[in-house]
Amino acid sequence: MSETDLKRECAKKALALIPDHSVVGLGGGSTIRHLIQFIKEKPERNIQVVTPSMQTRQLCLANGLTVLHTEAVDHIDLAFDGCDQVDEQLNALKSGGGIHTLEKLIATMADEYILLVDQSKYAPALTFEKPVVLELLAEAQAYVTHQVKQLGGRPVMRQSEGKDGFTISDNGHPLMDVFFQKVRNIRQLNRELASIRGVIDTSLFVNVATKALIAGENSIKWLNKSTQEVTIHD
Repeated sequence: MSETDLKRECAKKALALIPDHSVVGLGGGSTIRHLIQFIKEKPERNIQVVTPSMQTRQLCLANGLTVLHTEAVDHIDLAFDGCDQVDEQLNALKSGGGIHTLEKLIATMADEYILLVDQSKYAPALTFEKPVVLELLAEAQAYVTHQVKQLGGRPVMRQSEGKDGFTISDNGHPLMDVFFQKVRNIRQLNRELASIRGVIDTSLFVNVATKALIAGENSIKWLNKSTQEVTIHD
């Protein structure tokens, strides 16, 4: 089975979990794009969408789906998202989009937050090959820089070739990429980073995801929080 076919099968399994007449959180990634197409094909199920991603929002609207304003929603039935990496404890790291603050809000509002990833993004423990991203108050930049260095991190303010100055989040705040060589305690690191005054949130997702659906070379696997075991779907 091709990678595209596996991701489509992964999206089908995700669709089967969504109740009719429900509000669903959708993040980003290629599997989410397949899921949007499947939801479009089932208009009778009356599924409404909340998303932290501008790209996903535009794709949903282009496919005729109802997208709700996040600020008007206080509960989400089920949320799906991608990530850069997830481990066997369901710790996850996101680095690319810089929208992790809103992603965490949507995840917290959801009864279940399920990651949809391919096998290359699964590891027994997070490797931190990509940085932890901090969204922070602009005024706290120097202070946060000093504090993350004390924690062993190498901070770099995110910049874009297409923009003069620092990259700004959708919330209007700068983003700091923090690189770590070795992390012994992921929970403690996330706690320490989040507690720095001026940090709005981190892109480490600890105790947030409830499950992960992993598309492998020949099968689709569940990573379940209740057991921390990967089981192969029939």
